[in-house]
Amino acid sequence: MKKGITMLFGTLLFFSCEDVIDIDLPEVETRLVVDGLVRVDKSQEFVDVKIKLKESSIFFEENQPTQAESVLIYYGRPTGGGLFENLSFSYLVEKDEGSGIYVPNLEQDRIQTAFVEPGVVFILQITHKEKRYYAQTEYVPTVPIDNVEQGDDTLFNDEETEIIVTFTDNPDQDNFYIFDFMNSEFQTVEDEFFQGQQFEFSYFYDQKLSVGQDVTVSVLGATEEFYNYVDLVLEQTENNNGVFQTPVATVRGNVFDITGLDNIDLFDNVERPNDYALGYFAMVQEYSRTITIE
Repeated sequence: MKKGITMLFGTLLFFSCEDVIDIDLPEVETRLVVDGLVRVDKSQEFVDVKIKLKESSIFFEENQPTQAESVLIYYGRPTGGGLFENLSFSYLVEKDEGSGIYVPNLEQDRIQTAFVEPGVVFILQITHKEKRYYAQTEYVPTVPIDNVEQGDDTLFNDEETEIIVTFTDNPDQDNFYIFDFMNSEFQTVEDEFFQGQQFEFSYFYDQKLSVGQDVTVSVLGATEEFYNYVDLVLEQTENNNGVFQTPVATVRGNVFDITGLDNIDLFDNVERPNDYALGYFAMVQEYSRTITIE
């Protein structure tokens, strides 16, 4: 939920003056930005894989798409010692020239949803400007949304729109959820106080949505690490730029620079804390419901 703050400035004796101040902004090292959120719809035969690559910019400028020398996802069930059972590979290429969006190259590179199950680990490897990046994640399922409806309440002003979401938590484990309300509006929820129960909460858009407008609400599964990452980014950006843009303060995800590392077990770069990309790689199940605003 994002809120704007309007600052009102008065004039003194009906006069005002302006001074133009030039500020030398510090040099900022650009970083690779990885939007690696892969949403899995188990009702489909294949996973819709899109890895979006951008490069961080200087202050006040948008991140721009960037191109990689190679993008690869491989996956399987770990057996220990860095080995995998039934290891599979998916080679990705840029979808459209200059887009920075990478998709499976050939039919055999597509990932079948039947192979995406709890316990399966996915590894993303990227070569970008002669640097090698590595991210590892485990597939996380989630639960369906029981109901989505429009409410009449407001939180701060009459220009808001309330959406009420109901879902039932999985009682067998501690769960973390990320709800997507479209247009880079997200909400994180964990089941600490309602484990195994049906839970209902309200989300408030900070503007009146148009009558007849369709609103799609999605729930995504999340590891605790991905949940914490999104929660922190939302706190710092207030949803203004989405969870894969450069935040006010740098939030470290799970994409590490492994250039020159001999031992892949050290991929988290504990001795090189400044070597990483921005963004996150996650493979999560998604359920969605759509309502029409009245």
